[in-house]
Amino acid sequence: MTLLAPYACDPAASRGRRYAEPAAPTRSAFQRDRDRIVHSTAFRRLVYKTQVFLNHEGDLFRTRLTHSLEVAQLGRSIARTLRLNEDLVEAIALAHDLGHTPFGHAGQDALNACLKSHHPDSAGFEHNLQSLRVVDTLEERYPDYDGLNLSFETREGILKHCSRRNARRIEAREPCGVAQRFLAAAEGQPVSQPGLEAQLANLADEIAYNAHDIDDGVRSGLLSLAQLAEVELFEQYSRETLLQHPGLQGRRLLFETIRRMLSAQVYDVMDATRAALDTAGVDSVHAVRLSPPLVCFSTEMALKSSSLKRFLLQNLYRHPQVVETTQTAQQVVRELFAAYMADPAEMPQAHTDRFDRLESSPVAGASSPAKPERVVADYIAGMTDRFAAREHERLIGRVAFPA
Repeated sequence: MTLLAPYACDPAASRGRRYAEPAAPTRSAFQRDRDRIVHSTAFRRLVYKTQVFLNHEGDLFRTRLTHSLEVAQLGRSIARTLRLNEDLVEAIALAHDLGHTPFGHAGQDALNACLKSHHPDSAGFEHNLQSLRVVDTLEERYPDYDGLNLSFETREGILKHCSRRNARRIEAREPCGVAQRFLAAAEGQPVSQPGLEAQLANLADEIAYNAHDIDDGVRSGLLSLAQLAEVELFEQYSRETLLQHPGLQGRRLLFETIRRMLSAQVYDVMDATRAALDTAGVDSVHAVRLSPPLVCFSTEMALKSSSLKRFLLQNLYRHPQVVETTQTAQQVVRELFAAYMADPAEMPQAHTDRFDRLESSPVAGASSPAKPERVVADYIAGMTDRFAAREHERLIGRVAFPA
């Protein structure tokens, strides 16, 4: 086992769980978190949730599950070299998309609009916040509490973005908890960073989706190798590949180029992060929290990565075919929300029972009944692509995605 660096998160020094539990005899706190995530219902659902292309569009496109596995693999590889806690990086990576809706960001945007239109003061829908909600409240596996009761450090890594309004709501229930860092700047306090493992999981997410969205974009026929030659990061490693393997073409050229791109970015993060750690002189997790973000690309690689993201936005995510599917997906979510709000009995009783049940909280006085619109949003957010499509057909009487 690799000896942890002094600035890595040590499970023995964890800030603990919301509900105290005896330590596991053979696993660290973060290994236990990882195992709980893998065995959760929400994790299994990721296999049928959209990354870019909807589940019915093909069997070989990435899903939220395969994406999460790729993030975990990249994160562990980098963590091992930097002597960070691999188990914590893996737990965060595997859990970071648990709150994603069916149909990817299209479903998220539609559900956010539904909540806002239903109640102007609503917290809306944020998939990072929903991921935290899944592991804190919505999973029902244990007799003594709701959720998975994960360690503070894992929960902190899951909540990588949070609006100020929602951070205040979390802070009211959990003072000095996982949302405090999103409020510090507004309150004139030093801005606190999450641990290096959380920072690494966040950057590994970016590296993974940039690479596999290229692969899926070409597989779908929406992107071509000729188009990708305009992207400096791709062209650099495509040219390098062809110098070593003249005449290589098609999928082998694509895969080898992506492999070299991934390797270059991984080694760049290792080198740039080492340099940032040396410059900051950090020697503890506390020092990491008081420093600027330290897990990073070099300046050159950051520019190349940003250019790739802009290319994918313009040529893949905003491709007319993707936009058309996105609009249909948003309509499905809107109509599902309206149907369940009009007749909640169309949902399983386990969900309507939550209208009157207090949601447990370790903070005294913080429990409150779940609002109907939030219960409906939780139910829809937990759906897979194909279940949402079937429910829409059952309730609305129309096939949204013809075969």
